[in-house]
Amino acid sequence: METTDRHRLETRSWWQTRWFVLFAALASAVPLLWPDIPPLVDLPGHMGRYRVQLDRDTYPWLNDWYDFQWQLIGNLGVDLLVVPLAKLFGLELAVKLIVLTIPPLTVTGLLWIAREVHGKIPATALFALPLAYNFPFQFGFVNFALSMALALNAFALWLRLARQGRFVLRSWLFIPLSCLIWLTHTFGWGTLGVLAFSAELIRQHDVRVRKGARWHEDFVSSWIVPWFRAGIQCLVLAPPVLLMFAWRTGDHVSGQTADWFNWRAKMQWVTMVFRDRWQLFDLASLGVLYLILFKGVRDPNIEYSRNLLLSALFLLAVYLLLPRIVFGSAYADMRLAPYMIAIGLVALRPKPGLSMRGAALVAAAGLAFFLVRIGGTTWSYALFDRSYDRELAALEELPPGSRVVTFVGYSCANPWKMSRLEHIPAMALVRRLSYSNDQWSMAGAQLLTARYRAARGFRQDPSQLITPRQCRGQWWRPADRALARFPRDAFDYVWIVQPPRIDPALMQGLEPVWRSGSSGLYRVDPSVPPPAGEAPRAPLTPRPS
Repeated sequence: METTDRHRLETRSWWQTRWFVLFAALASAVPLLWPDIPPLVDLPGHMGRYRVQLDRDTYPWLNDWYDFQWQLIGNLGVDLLVVPLAKLFGLELAVKLIVLTIPPLTVTGLLWIAREVHGKIPATALFALPLAYNFPFQFGFVNFALSMALALNAFALWLRLARQGRFVLRSWLFIPLSCLIWLTHTFGWGTLGVLAFSAELIRQHDVRVRKGARWHEDFVSSWIVPWFRAGIQCLVLAPPVLLMFAWRTGDHVSGQTADWFNWRAKMQWVTMVFRDRWQLFDLASLGVLYLILFKGVRDPNIEYSRNLLLSALFLLAVYLLLPRIVFGSAYADMRLAPYMIAIGLVALRPKPGLSMRGAALVAAAGLAFFLVRIGGTTWSYALFDRSYDRELAALEELPPGSRVVTFVGYSCANPWKMSRLEHIPAMALVRRLSYSNDQWSMAGAQLLTARYRAARGFRQDPSQLITPRQCRGQWWRPADRALARFPRDAFDYVWIVQPPRIDPALMQGLEPVWRSGSSGLYRVDPSVPPPAGEAPRAPLTPRPS
């Protein structure tokens, strides 16, 4: 693709060697080595679901609380992998090992794509590597992130086989590969289709040009025909359409597709691709990426590959057209933003006139940027791990199989640093096989639904989140209302995690078992009536998962 054999035989610099690719992949895993539980927002909630799927036959009370049914859906990546790995390593270590592979796979995918398109890895590609720790990954969309990492590597393989002219082999390989990526998460399959089509369009156009077609003289021959032929080549990626149709037409399916063209949210997402802990650090890092992208337009020594530039533009179009909520799953458009930027960065390359010294300086700057981001993420994760350990000490005092309602303090202001405790309640389910009221319950989008009717409006996500006051446009309950109205006869314990101020009168009938700072575990005394005679309200409709 856009290279010659002469370029491939040139002496490779240090950032273009296989040893560097191996180093970059291993370095990207460093932030996840120390924490027992990868501190990703939604991950503990997913781990609770894995516990039910693994042990529902051993502990029958889990079936009283949750309904779990295996279904063929496009969102099963980690769910399937934990089945064999949990038998070897236990659930928590199995999840950690799976999540640990996602950043290295993302890094190798980006570098492999760059090599296939440019002939060797350009120095500017190193600036894309920190995007392995993007905001969707930090949010804990692990099936999505795994599918995107697989899609990047599959796209690199697609380019390689095209360069080698092995189109029959490519067709046979990508029928099962596309199904596998769809099964991991639908988004990865869709992204692979966009990338593959854009690359094939450029290849088909170049074939027509080599045969003598000139776009300004024969537009149909040089562009319309390539569109058609690119579509034919990409038909090998189409079989998951049948799987999608089977998934989304069943009686069990729920979830809306809504919030189209929310331009304000889309503008926010492209500023949050590094969102982690320190807003200034994350925004400054993003500024570096935008500066590099801008230099590709203005710097005479750097240019964009037509192949990957078209891929980035296609992804931009998809990003603009995607709604915020797809099949009931929120933040659909947000997930694409960092990968769109990453493809734009690996599309850059130095022009032939740039000296090796200049390329080495760019590579050194890219490596320094990568290591600084990895160092910051490592420290951030270590701090989140301390917070997890401090709060999870409460579970040592919790009897197995207890019915627990958990309330986690949350802010209406949505600060840059998320506490990563939003789904910590699920660790009671993971470690103590106790009830957790933070599970998502959306038929057709998840394999698990909550059916503990006695819990009423405190049965599922987002009933675990409490705020200082009623947040505008949100379902989260104010802390005082939640403490007053939860059905005390349905639960044995109340676990309160970093709450806002709570009226002490609302704690009557709750006997402290464990405390740490403002957090605490309390035993419910069912003989004591709710304060002020409050009666439970009707259940809240959950927000999109």
